[in-house]
Amino acid sequence: MSLHQVPRQFLRAGDAPAKRTLYDILAATAAAHPEAAAIDDGEILTYAELIDEVHGLAAELHANGIRRGDRIGIRMTSGSRDLYIAILATIAAGAAYVPVDADDPDERADMVFSEGKINGVFTDEGFRMLSPRAGGDKHRPRLDDTAWIIFTSGSTGKPKGVAVSHRSAAAFVDAEAQMFLVNSPGGPLGPEDRVLAGLSVAFDASCEEMWLAWRHGACLVPAPRSLVRSGMDLGPWLIRRDITVVSTVPTLAGLWPAEALDNIRLLIVGGEACSQELVERLATDDREMWNTYGPTEATVVASATQLHPGQPVGIGLPLAGWDLIVVDSEEKPVAVGEVGELVIGGVGLARYLDPVKDAEKYAPMPSVGWARAYRSGDHVRLEEDGLYFVGRVDDQVKIGGRRIELGEVEANVAALPNVYNSAVAVQKTGANQSVLVGYVSLDDPEAGFDHDAAHERLAETMPAALVPRICVMEELPVRTSGKVDKAALPWPLPGVGVEATDLSPTEAWLAELWVDVLGTSVQDSDADFFSLGGTSLAAATLVGRIREQVPTVAVRDLYDHPRLGSLAEAVETIARKSGVSLDDATPTEPRTVRPVGPGTRLAQLLIQIPMMTLQATTWLGWILLGGNLAHLAGLPWAVHVSWWLVAVLLLVFGSPLGRLPLGGLGARLLTAGIQPGEYPRGGATHLRIWAAERWADASGSQSISGATWVNYYARALGVKVGRGVDLHSLPPITGLLTLGDHCSIEPEVDMSGYWVDGDILRVGAIEVHREARVGARSTLLPGTVVGADAHVEAGSTVTGDRTIKPGSRWSGSPASKVGRSKHRFPDEHPPRRSRWVPIYGLTSVALSLQPLAALALAAVVVLLLIDATGGNPLLGGLVFAPLGGLVAFAFYMASTWIGVRLLQVGLQPGVYPVRSLRGWQLWTIERLMDDARTYLFPLYAGQLTPLWLRSLGARIGRNVEVSTAVMVPKLTDVREGAFLADDTLVGGYELGGGWMLTGETRVGKRSFVGNSGITGPGRKLPKNSLVAVLSSTPKKAKANTNWWGSPPERMRRVHVDVDGGEALTYNPGVKVKFFRGFIETMRLLAPMTSAMLLAGVVGTLYWLIVSYGVFLAWLLGGLVLMAAGVIAMAITVVVKWFCVGRHKPGDHPLWSEFVWLNELQDAFVEAVAGPWFLVPALGTGELNMALRAL
Repeated sequence: MSLHQVPRQFLRAGDAPAKRTLYDILAATAAAHPEAAAIDDGEILTYAELIDEVHGLAAELHANGIRRGDRIGIRMTSGSRDLYIAILATIAAGAAYVPVDADDPDERADMVFSEGKINGVFTDEGFRMLSPRAGGDKHRPRLDDTAWIIFTSGSTGKPKGVAVSHRSAAAFVDAEAQMFLVNSPGGPLGPEDRVLAGLSVAFDASCEEMWLAWRHGACLVPAPRSLVRSGMDLGPWLIRRDITVVSTVPTLAGLWPAEALDNIRLLIVGGEACSQELVERLATDDREMWNTYGPTEATVVASATQLHPGQPVGIGLPLAGWDLIVVDSEEKPVAVGEVGELVIGGVGLARYLDPVKDAEKYAPMPSVGWARAYRSGDHVRLEEDGLYFVGRVDDQVKIGGRRIELGEVEANVAALPNVYNSAVAVQKTGANQSVLVGYVSLDDPEAGFDHDAAHERLAETMPAALVPRICVMEELPVRTSGKVDKAALPWPLPGVGVEATDLSPTEAWLAELWVDVLGTSVQDSDADFFSLGGTSLAAATLVGRIREQVPTVAVRDLYDHPRLGSLAEAVETIARKSGVSLDDATPTEPRTVRPVGPGTRLAQLLIQIPMMTLQATTWLGWILLGGNLAHLAGLPWAVHVSWWLVAVLLLVFGSPLGRLPLGGLGARLLTAGIQPGEYPRGGATHLRIWAAERWADASGSQSISGATWVNYYARALGVKVGRGVDLHSLPPITGLLTLGDHCSIEPEVDMSGYWVDGDILRVGAIEVHREARVGARSTLLPGTVVGADAHVEAGSTVTGDRTIKPGSRWSGSPASKVGRSKHRFPDEHPPRRSRWVPIYGLTSVALSLQPLAALALAAVVVLLLIDATGGNPLLGGLVFAPLGGLVAFAFYMASTWIGVRLLQVGLQPGVYPVRSLRGWQLWTIERLMDDARTYLFPLYAGQLTPLWLRSLGARIGRNVEVSTAVMVPKLTDVREGAFLADDTLVGGYELGGGWMLTGETRVGKRSFVGNSGITGPGRKLPKNSLVAVLSSTPKKAKANTNWWGSPPERMRRVHVDVDGGEALTYNPGVKVKFFRGFIETMRLLAPMTSAMLLAGVVGTLYWLIVSYGVFLAWLLGGLVLMAAGVIAMAITVVVKWFCVGRHKPGDHPLWSEFVWLNELQDAFVEAVAGPWFLVPALGTGELNMALRAL
């Protein structure tokens, strides 16, 4: 088979990128992105600053005598900018860099630098010329000059130096740029990306890390080597440092939890085999995952393939400029489907420093006409879609990304004193860790074998991670050929286990984990993890196992306490502080969560029918009222029913006097006898709690539980409510809540009283003692106790295992103590004026009737149109319903505007009694503004939102973007170009001791408050500042700062470039504004669609009343509502897929079609699917199906 018969896709030498050097690449990037971050090692260095540093240091090298073609050794501590500046300065000076790992033995460094014939060396102390000479020329590198020399197979004292030219290196960098993220919805690699630098520069894979950043104007973010070695702890670091691109070995990637890679949009693995399981876990729709293959001798990477779940893992096709052929034993190309040795040609071929080795490994291949080819020694299978790795031709393997020639390791082991015969094999521990094991038989068994001395001797010539553990045998098993039978070598090693009998329970537990991870015996409590062969990867694996029992243990704890006894003491201390018991500590299997059974799902479906029937009963009351009024008006199709029936239905199901006891007492009956504890998810207790919540929702009791009614509703549920309590959030449906005298619960506090943990339902009581305060949007998990006069700050989460001591102040998620309780309220309680009780109560009723009034007006308009046209009332109702929807929308908008404007008269910042005119005004405004986000949803997150808020009295600057924010408009000042994201709380009020505090809140120019962010009353966010998602604005902040968390902490500011610039962010053109306005106007289709559904339900129920009577209409009412819900969900699914299709990760400017269409489909989710289907389906299998459909 000749070369022309090799599939074309494997011959790409003719597609090589344009010729240039690495210096050319750096210079081009610096010119294109001078202000972008180039390196971030704790401080950001821009490309302009980097190129200046590089040029300056290169000039110093020239002054010291460095000339083009020289070689400079690099032996510097990893993780700092100085290391990378030294490398780039070496390149800019026209020299080649020769790196060694700073942690490698001196003997290896000396060997590398000697073989590399370096002229000077960079260390942490600076640069040193080995032989001083006059200043050199100042030429930049040329294409044929060497860029780097990296020594491979560092498992022996005779490493092999591989020199890579600038032509090959730059071709590799430019070829990879043609592969990664080229079709990503988030755009190609660019200045917004941050690339992890976690590999030693002595490995050629580090070149990929560096130039992935510097080729694209991205930022290289070095990770501390200790963190990289820990493996597991690196995952959270990736999140904190906003890493988006990672290149690593599969072993290390497998240690990280999937959520640690949520922000990673490009994951590259290579250096060793990648498992199918890893692909299934880490390759997602919003992340590209690539498998790369390539020896150092062919410039880092020769082939690559994108990995997808469910597809076999290959090593892909060649990069542009590389040729790949697979040959048989006679060096002739094999046919598709056959296995052979991979041979590499093309622009990426490097050279060995040793000319004899170079001639051997890069010998010509006459069978295909190549004058120079690299024989990889790898067996691969040739397929049309790429290559698939089969195994090594020789005994060379990889562990942790490092290539090891077992024969060379065997030579070192064989050279140990008193060794007669030896073999080295790679074995797998119970924790699936690869370990090197050296098996030896002794020349003089009576003389014994000194394990410690052997370890020290091997460590002198080999990296510590590659020193094998030694197993002494009487004789090694051999085949008939006389060669060692490696398959017969013992594993696990003989006698492996916990041999000590005097270990404490914790020591014994840890020792079992050690044995499983290391595959070696543990003799006593003085056993040292690393002396027993523990590596950084093994340490990360062990800590992961320990964390199953004690989640707060860190990898550094193992490094600080490597002895078994010391580690046991440390783990016991950490467990005690965390409140974790070690009594039953045993190695555990991954938790299996049992799904909810079909019996529970069927029960929920059957329970939903009477729940929806209850909701339909309220509908019937209003429909019968409308029918009677239509009959009085003389409409021919209207029928009359007893006014007594209408009155009873509306009194019981439509007024607070009926709905509150109906909902509260009904829920209490359903949850009667439920006590704190753990119950099966989907079991009887869970089903009762779910049914109680659906009952309360269907009865409408929660929708009218305002500041007065909510206390009565809480007592109906069984909540113990003290005197003078201000409860502005819904109580738990379980009733397991105790509220002490004069305590205050601000709006939107989650006190559900239960949570689902896998397949376990955890129910608990909550106690809030006297004078305590719980801030808005906080979460009190079951079991929480808030002590007297304590304060939980807004946006905090208190876990059920924490008791907040009296007088303390807690904040954060999870909350922790941050100081003493402080408040800005008077010490004495205000008078509790009883006249405000009915005012609050009637206001709550009025607010609940506001949407009904809007619907009533819409119904009148629709009926008048039907009467005027003389059409069929059912058909006419559907035809005119969209117009009716717009009428209801306009009425609700107008009534909200009038209410807010009137209620703000005389309102000023200050502290007022809750039961006072100002307190009532604040509470009512907050309710109106909160409800407007639901009923006027299409008006929010659009160009009209600032106009709407401005009309309500807020001071809104030019080019402000506001989503579904809640505020007191008169007391809100949002400056030019600011952004308030979804569900932000700006201002509002705080409660305490019967008082209500409010203040003027300001968001500065071009500042950003993220989703569900909180800017409390009186807070001022300066210009160009950011408050992250679910975070709070600090009391004091400087301009140009970023904040995250609660309490807020300062975070690093990173400059990013956005596609389209300000034309698609702050200053869009007229055409863009018009197009956005057109799409936003289409959001009105959502309430119009909902109005048609409402008309359909009303028409169907009224037809049943007229045709079959009220009783049958009542019986079928629940099914009619459920059918309407299914239709609403189906419409929303169609709209979603039509507007945006499948969501994919990416960054989109605000003024882009994607954002507008996404908001359009979201209007249908919120206004159509939400009320008709999603809310009634909460906690059911139908909700899962609906979400999958979206």
